[in-house]
Amino acid sequence: MNGITIALSKGRIFDETLPLLAAAGIVPAENPETSRKLIIETNRPEVRLVIVRATDVPTYVQYGAADLGVAGKDVMIEHGGEGLYSPLDLNIAKCRMMVAVPEGFDYQNAVRQGNRLKVASKYTKMAREHFASKGVHIDLIKLYGSMELAPLAGLADAIVDLVSTGSTLKANKLVAVEDIMEISSRLVVNQASLKVKRETLQPIIDAFARAVER
Repeated sequence: MNGITIALSKGRIFDETLPLLAAAGIVPAENPETSRKLIIETNRPEVRLVIVRATDVPTYVQYGAADLGVAGKDVMIEHGGEGLYSPLDLNIAKCRMMVAVPEGFDYQNAVRQGNRLKVASKYTKMAREHFASKGVHIDLIKLYGSMELAPLAGLADAIVDLVSTGSTLKANKLVAVEDIMEISSRLVVNQASLKVKRETLQPIIDAFARAVER
């Protein structure tokens, strides 16, 4: 099949990718928020979208089930990026990876004294590397749901999570105490697809690049 499959996740990434798709002359036939379909056709018969969980995008692209995908830098780091070519930072879905603790918790003092911290995160690779670089010993607790609950319930001293506005932290009486890195979404490409389908893929990649530069 010479068609092109693009893996996207619902929500903010999909919404902010739409103008980039439009720049490449691609318009989805349906909105994934209202459609139950997981494969969405577009105005171009050779291009289709597959709607997958954000954390699965690199896997679909890695194994060739999708030729292209859009994935957050956070997801790429946790995945490891094997077999993937990531030519473009799309500068969309921006947020920051941060350490947050309950209000009143003296994080700096705990770190200075060498206390062993209990840290909850779904971004275990990033969390582990961050604290290791500071020489801080942690017990890492992997969670998949709302991180903010972990300190409130006494499960963890701190969390490592994505923060965009900070309103969720504030609502749960948590404060961001350390900035780990800025996160945005990247274009990821299957390396084999790029060789076999370059004539179709390259113009899409180029159109994305021009749209990002504007």
